[in-house]
Amino acid sequence: MSERSRHGDPRGTGAAHAPQGVSRGSSGPGGSARDANARGIQDRGERVFTGLPVSPGVAIGPAHVRDTGDLKVVEYCVTDDQVEAEVARFDTAVRKARKQLGKVRAKAESLHGSAAEELGYLLDAHLQMLRSQSLIGGVERRIRDRQVNAESAVTAEIARIAHDFSEMDDPYLKARAEEFREVGARIVRNLMDAPFTTFDALESNSIVIAEEVTPADTALMDPQRIAGFATVLGGAEGHTAIMARSLGLPAVLGVADLLGQVLPGEQIIVDGSRGRVIVNPTEARLSRYRERLAEMKREARQLAKLRDLPAVTRDHHRITLQANIELPREGEQAVAAGAEGVGLLRTEFLYMNRDDLPGEDEQYQAIRQILETMQGRPVTVRTLDVGGEKLAWSLGDHLGDSVNPALGLRAIRLSLKQRDLLDTQLAAVLRAARHGPVRILLPMVSSTYEMREARRALHEVARDLAARGEPVPDPLPPLGAMIEVPGAALSADALAAVSDFFAIGTNDLTMYTLAIDRGEERVAHLYNPLHPAVLRLIQFAVEAALRARIPISVCGEMAGDPRYTPLFLGLGVSDLSMSSAALPRVKQRIRQLEMRAASHRAMAIMDQHDTGRIAALLDDFAG
Repeated sequence: MSERSRHGDPRGTGAAHAPQGVSRGSSGPGGSARDANARGIQDRGERVFTGLPVSPGVAIGPAHVRDTGDLKVVEYCVTDDQVEAEVARFDTAVRKARKQLGKVRAKAESLHGSAAEELGYLLDAHLQMLRSQSLIGGVERRIRDRQVNAESAVTAEIARIAHDFSEMDDPYLKARAEEFREVGARIVRNLMDAPFTTFDALESNSIVIAEEVTPADTALMDPQRIAGFATVLGGAEGHTAIMARSLGLPAVLGVADLLGQVLPGEQIIVDGSRGRVIVNPTEARLSRYRERLAEMKREARQLAKLRDLPAVTRDHHRITLQANIELPREGEQAVAAGAEGVGLLRTEFLYMNRDDLPGEDEQYQAIRQILETMQGRPVTVRTLDVGGEKLAWSLGDHLGDSVNPALGLRAIRLSLKQRDLLDTQLAAVLRAARHGPVRILLPMVSSTYEMREARRALHEVARDLAARGEPVPDPLPPLGAMIEVPGAALSADALAAVSDFFAIGTNDLTMYTLAIDRGEERVAHLYNPLHPAVLRLIQFAVEAALRARIPISVCGEMAGDPRYTPLFLGLGVSDLSMSSAALPRVKQRIRQLEMRAASHRAMAIMDQHDTGRIAALLDDFAG
């Protein structure tokens, strides 16, 4: 095989910037690393590896195999008179880590859009960890009580904290274990004066191959230089995966046995959509992937044209598309994607990775920032949905222990039991309401009592604010119920009488209906949102809202999947809320549909009892 066929087109043919999720092909000769290995590469055939498809798109380029350079930590004892010096050495390493994160933040300011937003959130979390008594106090106690060196104390304490997180059911919280390990590794490197490696010297369109790539590593990757990456470790819920998607870098994580199978300079294809890493691809496979790249670029250009077009069916029915966001900084991403508002603002970010509770002013400023970013578009703020398996250190003894976290003290139950938590949130929302239209959404509602109590709290907080001289909106913001437990769906008529709007959370509704935890791999295959019971409950809630003439939206993962769009429209849902990235494809699907045909197909689906038949009717529908 010739040098050209093995390494792609000559330099300069793939220099154009690719849209998000689409990477460029290899565009240059091998450079020194490739030249050094050229003779060995010639004798190595195509190999295909499989991992987790965490960031879609295709990248083609030469391999850059990264040496992780893991540090070996040795535990040793320190004498009584050395203990305080060891604590001081640890403190110096922590302060140095904070300065390093400050430099990364400065680098992040040169990024754009959600990548900068995501890294900003991550750095805030890391800085909170570096100030957390759970970590700092724990390490210092180990040094003093066990009289061991700082490196071993950090390693042991990080292992303890990471283990607690990794035992949790929530995939999002499992990913926090990796963040603590990253923070711990940074401190240990500082203690041992070990250098950090960068990607500055890589040739254009390189594919990074490594055991692990941290989120901070990802933030330092220049998409003009790095086309994609693949690692042995990592998962779809971690910040590395989120950063890769934000930067539009195709990535495959969790590829077993990848290291040792790739030589520097070998031609690599990373298929982030299918979870494949192809080493030394054949000419036929290269040709097919280059065709895919061209098609993906054309599709990205077409979707971009939909941004300012309305989500309207072919027979002129208008659908509202809004964004789900978790951080104030994501508001700009929602506007850029063409969102007509925020259908779900998760407020848990205010409570995570900290030892203290967020005050009224802090929450007000965060909500105000989002309202101002949305420039008059409505924002639906969901009150605190933490409890059970969703850990927030700041809540401390508010949570307590639960035998079954998914069925325990969480969400609206926690807020009503601890009125100070709810009252603070409600006050922040009411103060922020002067900056834009806002709604309040209550999670995990199961009874009319909860709605009445929350409304009573809202009126009491409004009176207190007025007494303080704060302007209070008149009328008060609408108060809505999340329909995410079967009891709420089955009693939707009663709930509609005491609610101003509904929002269906399909993720939890499916989980509670089928008694399936998606994070439990032994039963995850049974999680099926097209189960007739789940669809019946959605139908009950939609019809109750329509009878009561209150708005209803869908804000779970199903809302962002174009596959389910005809079903929701056919059932009578005219408001969908999803991740910003999903908006263009759902809008494209809506503009291809006719409402009358979607209604007929939805009714046909609701008459079925077999999930296979339901899936076939849905997938065969052209609109």
